[in-house]
This record gives sequence, C-alpha cells and structure tokens, in this order.
Amino acid sequence: TWVLMNSATDIWPEGLGSSSGELGHNVMDHHFRCGAGGTVEGYSDRYTYGRRPTGIYVPRFRNIYDDKRSYVRGFGYQGGAGRGRGVQVAEFTIGAELKEALSVPSDNWHMGIMGFGEMLPYHENKISLNKNVKDKWGLPVLDMDVEIKENEKKMREDMMNDAKEMLEAAGVKNAYTYDYGYEVGMGIHEMGTARMGRDPKTSVLNGNNQVWDCQNVFVTDGACMASASCVNPSLTYMAMTARAANFAVEELKKGNL
Repeated sequence: TWVLMNSATDIWPEGLGSSSGELGHNVMDHHFRCGAGGTVEGYSDRYTYGRRPTGIYVPRFRNIYDDKRSYVRGFGYQGGAGRGRGVQVAEFTIGAELKEALSVPSDNWHMGIMGFGEMLPYHENKISLNKNVKDKWGLPVLDMDVEIKENEKKMREDMMNDAKEMLEAAGVKNAYTYDYGYEVGMGIHEMGTARMGRDPKTSVLNGNNQVWDCQNVFVTDGACMASASCVNPSLTYMAMTARAANFAVEELKKGNL
C-alpha cells in the first residue's frame, strides 16, 4: 500500500488505485494479550510431560450457529503449560551461579490460554503518507491512525472470562484473568488498506488481486484482505499469491496483460 500511495499521478493524486477512496483505509490486525492462567497441581517430579510437549489451539466458538453475543465475529485461543524458574535471576549473574539459578524449578506448573480476536474493517482506521517525515531514500513514511472499537472491547471481555471458565473446568487452581493491553500492530498481522471487492467504487482490487485502476498491477500481501478472521493469515497470503500468479500467466498468454 505504501508503494501504491507513493505512486501518485495527476490521474490518481492519492496514489495508484485510489479512485474508490478506500486506499489506505480499513486497517486490521488481530487483537490479543488477554486471557487467563492458573497453576496445575502434580507433575512436581518432571519438567516435561506427554509424547509431544507443545501448545494448544482452541478454534473460534462464539457467534457460531445459535450462539449470539453482544459483538460480532469471534476469537480463538492459543495456550500451553510449563514449569518455569523458581527463583529470580539477578541481571549481572554469570558463570556457575547463573547456571545454578536457572536450574531451580518453580513449585508448580502454570497453564495459560490467550485469545486472538478478529478486528473489524473500519473505514476511519487508516494509514497516510507523512510528507514532513522522509525515509533515507527521501520518500514519505507512513502515519497510522488506528484503534480498536467497542466490538473488539466487548470481545476481549469474553476472551478473558471464557478462558478462565475453561481452565477451572479442567481443574486448574488459582485461575485468574488478565488484559495486558493492546495497540494495533502488536499482533504483526496488519492487513487491509487495499481491499479486494466486487465493486470498483468500494474496493481497490478485484477478485483476482488486480488493481481496478491498473490491471497490470497485482497486490497479494495482507493489504488485499477485506476481513481479518481470527487466525494467522500467512498461508492465506501465500495461497492468494500463487493463485494470482497463475491467473497472470494465463492472462499474459491470452494477451490481456
């Protein structure tokens, strides 16, 4: 999107592909850093447990079928259990003292699950060029004007409370909820800003990831996303890139590009 915005012309003064007024808008990410945790009794004689010690994933279950919440869309959980250190290690500890301190286990295992929620595409959540601040190549850098809104805030309440309920049902002791705060971009899943669509008046790209205004240009990274879901988008980007590349080859053979 930054490249498109820096490719402004007399025809597209706000950037290549900006005729719809949607270029740079509808920024999304996955909001997280809230959930629940607690202690697990037993297993005091071991540091690992199970055939393949790894994390867990709980798929989205809210606003599915008859489940209706005070917000739309939903979230998934990622989590796991582990046995951390039993003592705090001083910053400047070295050598044998450091090795010994790191090897002292905590008394209990800890289990935690964290929610990853969908963020809606709001037109007012946008990026823009800051022409007063340039990078080392003399090009304007991006400014972000983005925030989560009431839908995401309501969702975060469920992300915490549902997590605690699950842990307590599993026998976890001293269960607690947490919200460490979230700012857009922390999830490193930024997407939107050049969304696909069926109408050139309301989208930047068509269904083949081509810029409506210049169909020799394809955008296949996260900018093309029209919605965020609540799962990691990387494989989706890869799939859309492969599809767009195949489409471009076929169009070249036909002489359409």
